Amino acid sequence: MFNEFKDFIARGNVIDMAVGIVMGAAFTAIVNSAVGDILMPIIGWMMAGVDFSNYFIQLGGDQAYPTLAAAKEAGVPVISYGVMVNAVINFLAVSWFVFWVVKGTNKLKKKEEAAPAVPAPTPEDIVLLREIRDSLKK
Repeated sequence: MFNEFKDFIARGNVIDMAVGIVMGAAFTAIVNSAVGDILMPIIGWMMAGVDFSNYFIQLGGDQAYPTLAAAKEAGVPVISYGVMVNAVINFLAVSWFVFWVVKGTNKLKKKEEAAPAVPAPTPEDIVLLREIRDSLKK
């Protein structure tokens, strides 16, 4: 059983998957920081500081609550559509950032692929180059 486990772990696919997961987690931190620390403040500034997280529809209770937290603390059922709006804005910001990262990566890949490879000289080319060299020496 141990040998089977060792063979399973030693497979290239398992190692590749583990590396992918670790890199994905590291990339997630970069994306979250870019969105939370750069994009969302810009979006908030463009929207004049409107924060949708406190927008809700109160479904019950005798009194109106000023904030979503107060309504939830009182146990009043609410539809917190503002949290959903914030999640959609966050999703769009993350998608936009990932789109630009992928676009940049694809552009770099195309440059690498487009670079013409210098063909290796054939024996005939070498003979011809030697003849040219020798005639230039004369």
